[in-house]
Amino acid sequence: MTTSETLARPDPAQTEHFDVLVVGAGISGVGAAYHLTHQRPGTSFVVLEALESFGGTWWTHKYPGIRSDSDLYTFGYRFKPWTGTPIATAEEILKYMGEVISENDLGRHIRYKHRIESATWSSEDNRWTIEATRTDTGETCRFTANFLWMCQGYYRHSEGYTPEWPGMDRYTGQIVHPQSWPQDLDYTGKNVVVIGSGATAATLIPAIANECGHVTMLQRSPTYFIPGRNANDLADTLRELQVDEAWIHEIVRRKILFDQAKFTQRSFEEPEAVKRELLGMVRAYLGPDYDVETHFTPRYRPWRQRIAFVPDGDIFQGIRAGKASVVTDEIESFTERGILLKSGEELQADIVVTATGFNMNVLGDINFAIDGTPLVFSDTVTYRGMMFTGVPNLLWVFGYFRASWTLRADLLADFVCRLLAHMEKRSAKRVDVALRPEDRDMELLPWIDPENFNPGYLMRAMDLLPKRGTKPEWQHSQDYWREKDELPAIDLDGPEFVYS
Repeated sequence: MTTSETLARPDPAQTEHFDVLVVGAGISGVGAAYHLTHQRPGTSFVVLEALESFGGTWWTHKYPGIRSDSDLYTFGYRFKPWTGTPIATAEEILKYMGEVISENDLGRHIRYKHRIESATWSSEDNRWTIEATRTDTGETCRFTANFLWMCQGYYRHSEGYTPEWPGMDRYTGQIVHPQSWPQDLDYTGKNVVVIGSGATAATLIPAIANECGHVTMLQRSPTYFIPGRNANDLADTLRELQVDEAWIHEIVRRKILFDQAKFTQRSFEEPEAVKRELLGMVRAYLGPDYDVETHFTPRYRPWRQRIAFVPDGDIFQGIRAGKASVVTDEIESFTERGILLKSGEELQADIVVTATGFNMNVLGDINFAIDGTPLVFSDTVTYRGMMFTGVPNLLWVFGYFRASWTLRADLLADFVCRLLAHMEKRSAKRVDVALRPEDRDMELLPWIDPENFNPGYLMRAMDLLPKRGTKPEWQHSQDYWREKDELPAIDLDGPEFVYS
Protein backbone atom coordinates (compact mmCIF):
# COMPACT_ATOMS: atom_id res chain seq x y z
CA MET A 1 0.00 0.00 0.00
CA THR A 2 1.38 3.43 -0.98
CA THR A 3 0.09 6.89 -0.26
CA SER A 4 -0.49 7.40 -3.97
CA GLU A 5 -3.27 4.80 -4.02
CA THR A 6 -6.07 7.33 -3.66
CA LEU A 7 -9.25 8.19 -5.45
CA ALA A 8 -9.04 10.16 -8.70
CA ARG A 9 -8.72 13.90 -8.04
CA PRO A 10 -12.01 15.73 -8.57
CA ASP A 11 -12.48 19.11 -10.12
CA PRO A 12 -12.35 21.55 -7.14
CA ALA A 13 -15.47 23.26 -8.49
CA GLN A 14 -17.47 20.02 -8.22
CA THR A 15 -19.20 18.63 -5.18
CA GLU A 16 -18.87 14.88 -4.73
CA HIS A 17 -21.56 12.97 -2.89
CA PHE A 18 -21.16 9.80 -0.81
CA ASP A 19 -23.44 7.76 1.37
CA VAL A 20 -20.86 7.89 4.18
CA LEU A 21 -17.90 10.16 4.80
CA VAL A 22 -15.28 8.83 7.22
CA VAL A 23 -13.03 11.36 8.94
CA GLY A 24 -9.51 10.05 9.47
CA ALA A 25 -7.42 7.11 8.24
CA GLY A 26 -6.05 6.01 11.58
CA ILE A 27 -6.88 2.74 13.32
CA SER A 28 -10.61 3.62 13.52
CA GLY A 29 -10.97 5.01 10.00
CA VAL A 30 -9.25 2.08 8.31
CA GLY A 31 -11.45 -0.24 10.37
CA ALA A 32 -14.54 1.72 9.31
CA ALA A 33 -13.57 1.33 5.65
CA TYR A 34 -13.10 -2.41 6.11
CA HIS A 35 -16.49 -2.88 7.80
CA LEU A 36 -18.34 -0.76 5.24
CA THR A 37 -16.78 -2.81 2.45
CA HIS A 38 -17.70 -6.15 4.02
CA GLN A 39 -20.96 -5.36 5.84
CA ARG A 40 -22.40 -2.75 3.46
CA PRO A 41 -21.36 -3.67 -0.08
CA GLY A 42 -22.71 -1.09 -2.48
CA THR A 43 -22.49 1.76 0.04
CA SER A 44 -20.48 4.62 -1.44
CA PHE A 45 -17.96 6.13 0.96
CA VAL A 46 -14.79 8.17 1.15
CA VAL A 47 -12.16 8.47 3.88
CA LEU A 48 -10.62 11.93 4.26
CA GLU A 49 -7.23 12.11 5.96
CA ALA A 50 -5.30 15.32 6.64
CA LEU A 51 -1.93 13.57 6.79
CA GLU A 52 0.01 12.23 3.84
CA SER A 53 -0.50 8.60 4.79
CA PHE A 54 -2.58 6.28 6.95
CA GLY A 55 -1.84 5.42 10.56
CA GLY A 56 -2.71 8.49 12.65
CA THR A 57 -0.68 8.21 15.86
CA TRP A 58 1.67 5.67 14.35
CA TRP A 59 2.44 7.99 11.44
CA THR A 60 2.83 11.30 13.31
CA HIS A 61 4.91 10.06 16.24
CA LYS A 62 8.56 9.74 15.22
CA TYR A 63 10.34 9.77 18.57
CA PRO A 64 12.77 6.95 19.36
CA GLY A 65 11.23 3.71 20.57
CA ILE A 66 7.62 4.59 19.66
CA ARG A 67 5.50 1.53 20.44
CA SER A 68 2.07 0.46 21.64
CA ASP A 69 1.31 0.54 25.35
CA SER A 70 -1.29 -2.22 25.04
CA ASP A 71 -1.14 -5.63 23.43
CA LEU A 72 -1.73 -6.05 19.71
CA TYR A 73 -3.98 -9.06 20.12
CA THR A 74 -6.64 -6.62 21.34
CA PHE A 75 -5.34 -3.44 19.69
CA GLY A 76 -5.27 -5.29 16.39
CA TYR A 77 -8.52 -5.72 14.50
CA ARG A 78 -10.71 -8.70 15.33
CA PHE A 79 -10.76 -9.66 11.64
CA LYS A 80 -6.99 -9.81 11.04
CA PRO A 81 -4.80 -12.03 13.25
CA TRP A 82 -1.79 -10.47 14.92
CA THR A 83 1.27 -12.73 14.70
CA GLY A 84 4.03 -10.62 16.27
CA THR A 85 5.02 -9.81 19.84
CA PRO A 86 2.23 -8.37 22.03
CA ILE A 87 3.85 -4.92 22.32
CA ALA A 88 4.67 -3.67 18.83
CA THR A 89 6.65 -0.82 17.30
CA ALA A 90 5.01 1.89 15.20
CA GLU A 91 6.67 0.40 12.13
CA GLU A 92 5.11 -3.00 12.82
CA ILE A 93 1.68 -1.47 13.41
CA LEU A 94 1.85 0.55 10.19
CA LYS A 95 2.83 -2.59 8.27
CA TYR A 96 -0.18 -4.40 9.75
CA MET A 97 -2.53 -1.54 8.83
CA GLY A 98 -1.05 -1.35 5.35
CA GLU A 99 -1.82 -5.03 4.87
CA VAL A 100 -5.44 -4.43 5.88
CA ILE A 101 -5.69 -1.66 3.29
CA SER A 102 -4.05 -3.60 0.45
CA GLU A 103 -5.74 -6.95 1.18
CA ASN A 104 -9.18 -5.33 1.11
CA ASP A 105 -8.61 -2.80 -1.69
CA LEU A 106 -9.34 0.12 0.64
CA GLY A 107 -6.78 2.49 -0.86
CA ARG A 108 -9.17 3.60 -3.60
CA HIS A 109 -11.51 5.01 -0.96
CA ILE A 110 -8.90 7.11 0.89
CA ARG A 111 -8.02 10.73 0.11
CA TYR A 112 -4.84 11.85 1.84
CA LYS A 113 -3.76 15.48 2.44
CA HIS A 114 -7.41 16.54 2.82
CA ARG A 115 -7.86 18.67 5.93
CA ILE A 116 -11.53 19.20 6.80
CA GLU A 117 -12.35 22.79 7.67
CA SER A 118 -16.12 22.68 8.19
CA ALA A 119 -19.11 20.35 8.30
CA THR A 120 -22.63 21.74 7.96
CA TRP A 121 -25.87 19.81 8.31
CA SER A 122 -28.93 20.82 6.28
CA SER A 123 -32.28 19.53 7.51
CA GLU A 124 -33.83 20.61 4.21
CA ASP A 125 -31.50 18.30 2.27
CA ASN A 126 -30.85 15.76 5.06
CA ARG A 127 -27.15 15.71 4.37
CA TRP A 128 -23.80 17.02 5.51
CA THR A 129 -21.70 19.39 3.44
CA ILE A 130 -17.99 19.10 4.12
CA GLU A 131 -15.41 21.66 3.07
CA ALA A 132 -11.80 20.45 2.95
CA THR A 133 -8.46 21.93 1.96
CA ARG A 134 -5.87 20.01 -0.03
CA THR A 135 -2.75 20.52 2.08
CA ASP A 136 -0.45 19.93 -0.89
CA THR A 137 -2.10 22.40 -3.32
CA GLY A 138 -4.24 24.68 -1.15
CA GLU A 139 -7.31 23.82 -3.21
CA THR A 140 -10.76 23.75 -1.61
CA CYS A 141 -12.76 20.54 -2.03
CA ARG A 142 -16.44 20.06 -1.27
CA PHE A 143 -18.22 16.84 -0.41
CA THR A 144 -21.73 15.97 0.66
CA ALA A 145 -22.62 12.87 2.65
CA ASN A 146 -25.70 11.29 4.14
CA PHE A 147 -23.80 10.10 7.21
CA LEU A 148 -20.66 11.36 8.95
CA TRP A 149 -18.43 8.83 10.75
CA MET A 150 -15.93 10.63 13.00
CA CYS A 151 -12.77 8.51 13.29
CA GLN A 152 -10.34 11.36 13.91
CA GLY A 153 -9.00 10.07 17.23
CA TYR A 154 -8.88 12.01 20.44
CA TYR A 155 -5.87 14.33 20.32
CA ARG A 156 -4.52 17.05 18.08
CA HIS A 157 -1.76 15.75 15.79
CA SER A 158 -0.36 19.18 14.93
CA GLU A 159 1.12 19.91 18.35
CA GLY A 160 1.45 18.34 21.78
CA TYR A 161 0.72 19.89 25.16
CA THR A 162 3.61 21.74 26.77
CA PRO A 163 2.98 23.80 29.93
CA GLU A 164 4.48 27.27 30.18
CA TRP A 165 7.18 27.37 32.88
CA PRO A 166 9.00 30.53 33.97
CA GLY A 167 12.38 31.01 32.34
CA MET A 168 11.86 28.83 29.29
CA ASP A 169 12.99 31.73 27.12
CA ARG A 170 16.39 31.95 28.78
CA TYR A 171 17.19 28.24 28.61
CA THR A 172 20.11 27.81 26.18
CA GLY A 173 19.52 24.12 25.45
CA GLN A 174 16.90 22.56 23.21
CA ILE A 175 13.27 21.92 24.24
CA VAL A 176 11.53 19.13 22.34
CA HIS A 177 8.05 17.64 22.53
CA PRO A 178 7.91 13.95 21.52
CA GLN A 179 4.99 14.65 19.18
CA SER A 180 7.22 16.92 17.06
CA TRP A 181 10.53 15.10 17.46
CA PRO A 182 13.26 16.49 15.12
CA GLN A 183 14.65 13.63 13.07
CA ASP A 184 18.13 15.21 13.16
CA LEU A 185 18.21 15.59 16.96
CA ASP A 186 21.60 14.44 18.23
CA TYR A 187 21.45 13.33 21.86
CA THR A 188 24.69 11.31 21.78
CA GLY A 189 26.63 11.80 25.01
CA LYS A 190 24.30 14.58 26.18
CA ASN A 191 22.40 15.04 29.41
CA VAL A 192 18.69 14.76 28.72
CA VAL A 193 15.81 15.52 31.08
CA VAL A 194 12.45 14.01 30.18
CA ILE A 195 9.57 15.80 31.92
CA GLY A 196 6.69 13.40 32.52
CA SER A 197 6.15 9.85 33.65
CA GLY A 198 3.52 8.40 31.34
CA ALA A 199 3.72 5.84 28.56
CA THR A 200 5.67 8.21 26.28
CA ALA A 201 8.42 8.78 28.84
CA ALA A 202 8.56 5.07 29.65
CA THR A 203 8.97 4.32 25.94
CA LEU A 204 11.43 7.08 25.06
CA ILE A 205 13.85 6.78 27.98
CA PRO A 206 15.03 3.19 27.40
CA ALA A 207 15.29 3.91 23.66
CA ILE A 208 17.81 6.74 24.15
CA ALA A 209 19.49 5.81 27.46
CA ASN A 210 22.39 3.86 25.92
CA GLU A 211 23.43 6.78 23.72
CA CYS A 212 22.87 9.69 26.13
CA GLY A 213 25.41 10.80 28.66
CA HIS A 214 22.56 10.39 31.14
CA VAL A 215 18.77 10.65 30.98
CA THR A 216 16.63 11.79 33.90
CA MET A 217 12.89 11.30 34.19
CA LEU A 218 11.54 14.33 36.03
CA GLN A 219 8.06 13.76 37.38
CA ARG A 220 5.71 15.75 39.56
CA SER A 221 4.10 12.52 40.73
CA PRO A 222 4.61 8.81 39.90
CA THR A 223 2.65 6.60 37.51
CA TYR A 224 1.70 2.92 37.65
CA PHE A 225 3.37 0.53 35.21
CA ILE A 226 3.05 -3.17 34.50
CA PRO A 227 6.48 -4.61 33.63
CA GLY A 228 6.67 -8.05 32.05
CA ARG A 229 7.94 -10.18 29.20
CA ASN A 230 7.05 -9.02 25.70
CA ALA A 231 5.60 -12.41 24.88
CA ASN A 232 2.34 -14.29 25.29
CA ASP A 233 2.82 -17.81 26.60
CA LEU A 234 -0.63 -18.97 25.49
CA ALA A 235 -0.04 -17.76 21.92
CA ASP A 236 3.39 -19.39 21.84
CA THR A 237 1.97 -22.68 23.08
CA LEU A 238 -0.86 -22.67 20.54
CA ARG A 239 1.67 -21.99 17.76
CA GLU A 240 3.74 -24.93 18.92
CA LEU A 241 0.57 -27.01 18.57
CA GLN A 242 0.19 -25.64 15.02
CA VAL A 243 -3.21 -24.09 15.74
CA ASP A 244 -4.50 -21.83 12.97
CA GLU A 245 -3.52 -18.16 13.47
CA ALA A 246 -7.15 -17.01 13.26
CA TRP A 247 -7.99 -19.30 16.17
CA ILE A 248 -4.92 -18.18 18.12
CA HIS A 249 -5.89 -14.53 17.61
CA GLU A 250 -9.42 -15.08 18.93
CA ILE A 251 -8.44 -17.34 21.84
CA VAL A 252 -5.63 -15.06 23.01
CA ARG A 253 -7.85 -11.97 22.64
CA ARG A 254 -10.49 -13.55 24.85
CA LYS A 255 -7.95 -14.59 27.48
CA ILE A 256 -6.35 -11.14 27.57
CA LEU A 257 -9.75 -9.43 27.79
CA PHE A 258 -10.86 -11.78 30.55
CA ASP A 259 -7.69 -11.12 32.53
CA GLN A 260 -7.97 -7.34 31.98
CA ALA A 261 -11.59 -7.32 33.17
CA LYS A 262 -10.64 -9.20 36.33
CA PHE A 263 -7.72 -6.84 36.95
CA THR A 264 -9.92 -3.76 36.47
CA GLN A 265 -12.55 -5.18 38.81
CA ARG A 266 -9.92 -5.88 41.45
CA SER A 267 -8.51 -2.35 41.10
CA PHE A 268 -11.90 -1.05 42.28
CA GLU A 269 -12.71 -3.75 44.84
CA GLU A 270 -9.27 -4.30 46.37
CA PRO A 271 -7.09 -1.38 45.27
CA GLU A 272 -4.49 -1.80 48.00
CA ALA A 273 -3.81 -5.42 47.03
CA VAL A 274 -3.47 -4.46 43.35
CA LYS A 275 -1.19 -1.58 44.32
CA ARG A 276 1.09 -3.94 46.29
CA GLU A 277 1.28 -6.31 43.33
CA LEU A 278 2.18 -3.55 40.86
CA LEU A 279 4.83 -2.08 43.13
CA GLY A 280 6.17 -5.56 43.83
CA MET A 281 6.81 -6.03 40.11
CA VAL A 282 8.74 -2.76 40.03
CA ARG A 283 10.82 -3.75 43.09
CA ALA A 284 11.67 -7.04 41.42
CA TYR A 285 13.50 -5.04 38.71
CA LEU A 286 14.96 -2.23 40.83
CA GLY A 287 15.99 -4.20 43.90
CA PRO A 288 15.12 -3.82 47.59
CA ASP A 289 17.24 -0.69 48.16
CA TYR A 290 15.58 1.51 45.54
CA ASP A 291 13.17 4.17 46.84
CA VAL A 292 10.04 2.81 45.14
CA GLU A 293 7.87 4.62 47.70
CA THR A 294 8.99 8.04 46.44
CA HIS A 295 9.45 7.44 42.74
CA PHE A 296 6.96 4.73 41.71
CA THR A 297 4.08 4.92 44.21
CA PRO A 298 1.26 7.06 42.73
CA ARG A 299 -1.11 9.15 44.82
CA TYR A 300 -4.17 7.62 43.13
CA ARG A 301 -5.60 4.12 43.10
CA PRO A 302 -4.72 1.82 40.19
CA TRP A 303 -6.58 2.48 36.92
CA ARG A 304 -7.70 5.99 37.71
CA GLN A 305 -5.25 6.79 34.93
CA ARG A 306 -4.06 4.54 32.12
CA ILE A 307 -1.45 1.90 33.06
CA ALA A 308 1.24 1.28 30.46
CA PHE A 309 2.81 -2.12 29.93
CA VAL A 310 6.62 -1.95 30.03
CA PRO A 311 8.03 -4.77 27.87
CA ASP A 312 10.82 -6.65 29.59
CA GLY A 313 10.90 -3.89 32.22
CA ASP A 314 13.28 -1.94 29.97
CA ILE A 315 13.00 1.43 31.72
CA PHE A 316 13.66 -0.22 35.09
CA GLN A 317 16.66 -2.06 33.69
CA GLY A 318 18.07 1.29 32.52
CA ILE A 319 17.58 2.80 35.97
CA ARG A 320 19.23 -0.14 37.71
CA ALA A 321 22.17 0.04 35.30
CA GLY A 322 22.67 3.72 36.13
CA LYS A 323 21.95 4.94 32.60
CA ALA A 324 18.70 6.59 33.71
CA SER A 325 17.42 8.07 36.93
CA VAL A 326 14.17 9.42 38.37
CA VAL A 327 13.64 12.72 40.16
CA THR A 328 10.28 13.36 41.82
CA ASP A 329 9.86 17.08 42.34
CA GLU A 330 8.13 20.15 40.89
CA ILE A 331 9.58 22.72 38.51
CA GLU A 332 10.28 26.17 39.92
CA SER A 333 11.67 27.57 36.66
CA PHE A 334 13.99 26.94 33.77
CA THR A 335 17.52 28.31 34.05
CA GLU A 336 20.14 28.96 31.39
CA ARG A 337 21.59 25.50 31.94
CA GLY A 338 18.57 23.43 32.87
CA ILE A 339 15.72 23.25 35.36
CA LEU A 340 15.51 24.61 38.90
CA LEU A 341 13.32 22.46 41.13
CA LYS A 342 11.21 23.63 44.06
CA SER A 343 13.51 21.65 46.35
CA GLY A 344 16.36 23.96 45.27
CA GLU A 345 18.16 21.34 43.18
CA GLU A 346 19.13 22.26 39.63
CA LEU A 347 19.05 19.63 36.89
CA GLN A 348 21.50 20.51 34.15
CA ALA A 349 20.38 19.44 30.70
CA ASP A 350 21.53 19.83 27.13
CA ILE A 351 18.07 18.74 25.95
CA VAL A 352 14.70 18.89 27.73
CA VAL A 353 11.97 16.63 26.41
CA THR A 354 8.45 17.66 27.44
CA ALA A 355 6.60 14.32 27.53
CA THR A 356 3.72 16.22 29.09
CA GLY A 357 0.80 14.89 27.08
CA PHE A 358 -1.37 16.22 24.30
CA ASN A 359 -4.31 18.44 23.50
CA MET A 360 -7.72 16.88 23.04
CA ASN A 361 -9.10 16.94 19.53
CA VAL A 362 -12.81 17.59 19.95
CA LEU A 363 -14.67 16.62 16.79
CA GLY A 364 -11.52 16.96 14.74
CA ASP A 365 -11.20 20.72 15.40
CA ILE A 366 -13.74 21.08 12.60
CA ASN A 367 -16.23 23.97 12.50
CA PHE A 368 -19.60 22.25 12.82
CA ALA A 369 -22.99 23.83 12.20
CA ILE A 370 -26.55 22.50 12.25
CA ASP A 371 -28.88 24.39 9.90
CA GLY A 372 -26.62 27.42 10.00
CA THR A 373 -26.20 27.49 13.80
CA PRO A 374 -22.71 26.67 15.14
CA LEU A 375 -22.70 23.41 17.06
CA VAL A 376 -21.80 23.83 20.73
CA PHE A 377 -20.73 20.28 21.47
CA SER A 378 -20.77 20.79 25.24
CA ASP A 379 -24.49 21.61 25.08
CA THR A 380 -25.29 18.11 23.84
CA VAL A 381 -25.79 14.91 25.83
CA THR A 382 -23.96 11.80 24.75
CA TYR A 383 -25.75 8.61 23.80
CA ARG A 384 -23.38 5.80 24.86
CA GLY A 385 -20.37 7.96 24.03
CA MET A 386 -21.01 7.69 20.29
CA MET A 387 -24.01 9.85 19.27
CA PHE A 388 -25.21 13.21 20.58
CA THR A 389 -28.57 14.86 21.15
CA GLY A 390 -29.47 17.25 18.34
CA VAL A 391 -26.67 16.08 16.04
CA PRO A 392 -28.17 14.07 13.17
CA ASN A 393 -26.54 11.31 11.12
CA LEU A 394 -23.22 11.35 12.96
CA LEU A 395 -21.28 8.84 15.02
CA TRP A 396 -18.05 9.54 16.91
CA VAL A 397 -15.58 6.76 17.66
CA PHE A 398 -14.12 7.21 21.13
CA GLY A 399 -12.50 4.08 22.51
CA TYR A 400 -11.86 2.62 25.93
CA PHE A 401 -9.45 4.10 28.44
CA ARG A 402 -8.69 0.81 30.18
CA ALA A 403 -8.68 -1.45 27.15
CA SER A 404 -7.57 -1.21 23.53
CA TRP A 405 -9.14 1.53 21.40
CA THR A 406 -9.77 -0.86 18.52
CA LEU A 407 -12.14 -3.05 20.55
CA ARG A 408 -14.70 -0.27 20.61
CA ALA A 409 -13.93 0.84 17.05
CA ASP A 410 -14.95 -2.63 15.85
CA LEU A 411 -18.11 -2.64 17.99
CA LEU A 412 -19.17 0.81 16.80
CA ALA A 413 -18.52 -0.18 13.19
CA ASP A 414 -21.03 -3.00 13.61
CA PHE A 415 -23.48 -0.50 15.08
CA VAL A 416 -23.08 2.00 12.23
CA CYS A 417 -23.60 -0.69 9.59
CA ARG A 418 -26.69 -1.97 11.41
CA LEU A 419 -28.04 1.58 11.82
CA LEU A 420 -27.54 2.36 8.11
CA ALA A 421 -29.39 -0.84 7.18
CA HIS A 422 -32.20 0.04 9.58
CA MET A 423 -32.55 3.53 8.14
CA GLU A 424 -32.71 2.00 4.66
CA LYS A 425 -35.42 -0.40 5.79
CA ARG A 426 -37.45 2.46 7.25
CA SER A 427 -36.76 4.72 4.25
CA ALA A 428 -35.41 7.22 6.76
CA LYS A 429 -33.04 9.98 5.68
CA ARG A 430 -32.23 11.23 9.14
CA VAL A 431 -31.69 9.84 12.64
CA ASP A 432 -31.19 11.80 15.86
CA VAL A 433 -30.97 10.72 19.46
CA ALA A 434 -33.12 12.56 21.98
CA LEU A 435 -33.78 12.34 25.69
CA ARG A 436 -36.90 10.31 26.41
CA PRO A 437 -39.68 11.77 28.58
CA GLU A 438 -38.39 9.77 31.55
CA ASP A 439 -34.88 11.23 31.01
CA ARG A 440 -35.74 14.90 30.95
CA ASP A 441 -35.32 15.45 34.71
CA MET A 442 -32.11 13.40 34.74
CA GLU A 443 -29.09 15.12 36.26
CA LEU A 444 -26.49 16.05 33.66
CA LEU A 445 -22.85 15.58 34.59
CA PRO A 446 -19.39 15.98 33.00
CA TRP A 447 -18.44 13.54 30.21
CA ILE A 448 -16.38 11.33 32.56
CA ASP A 449 -16.48 11.04 36.34
CA PRO A 450 -13.04 12.28 37.47
CA GLU A 451 -13.21 9.87 40.40
CA ASN A 452 -13.32 7.08 37.83
CA PHE A 453 -10.72 8.32 35.33
CA ASN A 454 -8.85 11.62 35.36
CA PRO A 455 -5.82 12.05 33.07
CA GLY A 456 -4.69 15.63 32.50
CA TYR A 457 -5.66 15.82 28.81
CA LEU A 458 -9.24 14.88 29.66
CA MET A 459 -9.52 17.26 32.61
CA ARG A 460 -8.21 20.16 30.49
CA ALA A 461 -10.89 19.58 27.85
CA MET A 462 -13.87 18.61 30.00
CA ASP A 463 -15.68 21.91 29.37
CA LEU A 464 -15.59 21.21 25.61
CA LEU A 465 -17.11 17.74 25.81
CA PRO A 466 -20.77 16.66 25.87
CA LYS A 467 -22.64 15.98 29.07
CA ARG A 468 -23.49 12.54 30.40
CA GLY A 469 -26.57 11.47 32.29
CA THR A 470 -27.05 9.21 35.27
CA LYS A 471 -28.52 6.37 33.19
CA PRO A 472 -26.33 3.87 31.27
CA GLU A 473 -27.72 4.89 27.86
CA TRP A 474 -26.44 8.42 28.37
CA GLN A 475 -22.89 7.57 29.40
CA HIS A 476 -19.65 6.47 27.77
CA SER A 477 -19.10 3.01 29.24
CA GLN A 478 -15.60 1.73 29.92
CA ASP A 479 -16.79 -1.88 30.11
CA TYR A 480 -16.03 -3.84 26.95
CA TRP A 481 -17.53 -7.04 28.38
CA ARG A 482 -20.84 -5.25 28.89
CA GLU A 483 -20.82 -3.34 25.61
CA LYS A 484 -19.97 -6.33 23.43
CA ASP A 485 -23.42 -7.69 24.35
CA GLU A 486 -25.31 -4.43 24.85
CA LEU A 487 -24.42 -2.60 21.63
CA PRO A 488 -25.58 -5.37 19.27
CA ALA A 489 -28.80 -5.64 21.30
CA ILE A 490 -29.73 -1.94 21.08
CA ASP A 491 -33.34 -1.55 19.94
CA LEU A 492 -33.00 0.80 16.97
CA ASP A 493 -36.73 1.51 17.21
CA GLY A 494 -36.37 2.59 20.83
CA PRO A 495 -37.79 5.98 21.85
CA GLU A 496 -34.31 7.55 22.04
CA PHE A 497 -33.98 7.23 18.25
CA VAL A 498 -35.87 9.80 16.20
CA TYR A 499 -36.17 9.11 12.45
CA SER A 500 -37.48 11.25 9.63
